[in-house]
Amino acid sequence: MSTDGWKNFGRYGADGDPGNVHGKIALARALEDALERMIIEGGIKSPVNTRRGLGARMRYLRTTKGGAQALADAGVTATPATVRAWANGKQQPRPATREAIDTAYWNLRAANVLANSGAFKQHLNRGGRGSKIEIHPINQQPVDENRRRDNLRVRSFQVRYVWDDAVDALTTGDAGKLEEIWDDIISELDSDYGAYQYVSHVGLGA
Repeated sequence: MSTDGWKNFGRYGADGDPGNVHGKIALARALEDALERMIIEGGIKSPVNTRRGLGARMRYLRTTKGGAQALADAGVTATPATVRAWANGKQQPRPATREAIDTAYWNLRAANVLANSGAFKQHLNRGGRGSKIEIHPINQQPVDENRRRDNLRVRSFQVRYVWDDAVDALTTGDAGKLEEIWDDIISELDSDYGAYQYVSHVGLGA
């Protein structure tokens, strides 16, 4: 599967080395990772180099609004007749073109999932149950030994009611709102609140 283009859709770099970052950045990365999984899990499973996989991608690109532009953006310059022939299995594109078709498909799917943020919100809200958040404390190796906190550990708990606002903040790039949401989340840690403003990683689960 080619994921060039859509995989780095986020403003916070889901692929980057996490390091020790403010919780709002780690939360944004966790949301991007969760959205990426949702995009992939609901997408076409057959590889683009199979007849079924290519045909399914071409049908999606030909019948979904924005498909022609997605193909053009991915560098596919074939005529409509050639595109129809690919979709019907009467012609086979070159390997490089298949990869471009794959990129166009995933870019368009990602754009549509992002546009339908309600589905992502439902996924995180889970009918009111919320999502489990796993917070990994900062890597203390760079910290002077006499200033390290040995009691910091991975914290895991269920979080509700923040996900609609979190998704809206992610899609609009509202870092200030993400910071407010992170403060709300770590307020559950009571006296440890300050120790988790900066973290090494945040994960989201069921």
